[in-house]
Amino acid sequence: MKLLIASDLHGDLESTELVLKAFSEEKCEKLVLLGDLLYHGPRNDLPKTYAPKSVIALLNANKENILAVKGNCDGEVDQMVLDFPILADYALLSLDGLTVFATHGHHHNTETPPPLNKGDILLHGHTHVLKCVEFGNGNCYLNPGSAALPKENNPRTYMIYENRCFTVKDFEGNVIFTKIF
Repeated sequence: MKLLIASDLHGDLESTELVLKAFSEEKCEKLVLLGDLLYHGPRNDLPKTYAPKSVIALLNANKENILAVKGNCDGEVDQMVLDFPILADYALLSLDGLTVFATHGHHHNTETPPPLNKGDILLHGHTHVLKCVEFGNGNCYLNPGSAALPKENNPRTYMIYENRCFTVKDFEGNVIFTKIF
């Protein structure tokens, strides 16, 4: 299965369009969204093309392809306008023999990890910073960065999963890093 993984759209229309374009061009089967879909939050600047109503329409048009988890900026009011579930705190994915705990990162992260077995992967956004680090009991933490509001001089990015390989790319198609399991 080929997945496109993105986080922290924060209602930015241009970034959502870029994610959906990459999803199509990469020929992915599912779009995994790691939270913070519509609202920019009080700690973030307003995204340059902030248009949550347009983002809602784009995401709803792709609802059959989306698996989403709840971010700290997502709430019940967001679920009222989205046609796919977003209020689960995490999703446990079984991918080619890998166990991936996908969450937003504001509750479960490397400092407060979920229950993980040796070799399990923790996948989350929230920080808006790309990461690929080993931690815990042979675990790996992966963060695709932010599609809309990257921090620490990172570019806007997304992640592709295919055949036990996670690859982070910017929207110009440049590979930022690859992690093979």
